[in-house]
Amino acid sequence: MELIYTGKTKDVYALEDGNCLLKFKDDVTGENGVFDPGANTVGLQIEGAGKAGLLLTKYFFEKLNALGIPTHYIDADLEAGTMKVKKATPFGQGLEVICRYRAVGSFLRRYGKYAQDGQLLDAFVEVTLKDDDRNDPPITEDALDMLGILSKDEYKVLKELTQKIAGIVKEELAQKGLELYDIKFEFGRIGDDKQIALIDEISGGNMRAYQDGRRVEPLELEKLMR
Repeated sequence: MELIYTGKTKDVYALEDGNCLLKFKDDVTGENGVFDPGANTVGLQIEGAGKAGLLLTKYFFEKLNALGIPTHYIDADLEAGTMKVKKATPFGQGLEVICRYRAVGSFLRRYGKYAQDGQLLDAFVEVTLKDDDRNDPPITEDALDMLGILSKDEYKVLKELTQKIAGIVKEELAQKGLELYDIKFEFGRIGDDKQIALIDEISGGNMRAYQDGRRVEPLELEKLMR
């Protein structure tokens, strides 16, 4: 295997069959030792976080595949902490797509003059550029189109998929007495037809989930979802 990318929480290897292998790490994003799914830096290590994230990712991706929702997922090895996926081409140099149900995190930091902490949001979709140097700036539908990153038709597909997938995750969490506040996804193009598909992961490391008003940390979330 050839290491082709080292990320904050995963390493990516190229496989001889043209697919890729994701190796989940125990690193999680945050600042000053505090977990934050919206942060651009690795803030801490949590023992077991990698396999816990893979367990949830495997569960959700297999559920999405069964529902006919396009993803890059092929299979996973929980013991090894790895996931085999189809090779995907990112949009531009990478986008992050957030679906928000409550005003927290960067949304509240930007719009706190108008929004209240924890205010209900109607599955608000926000797209940001993956650009650590510029703190992942938000980008509009028009700018994505004008800059050749994503066409307006592709944006509609991206938004619909984001809200649909987030709704599925939200319902699954609700069955365990948990409330999804927000969740971050990544998408790419896969196959010869360049189909837009969910890539990366769905885990406690890229969402904020609460129980009785208390934020649930990634490892606890995995245990509660079993």
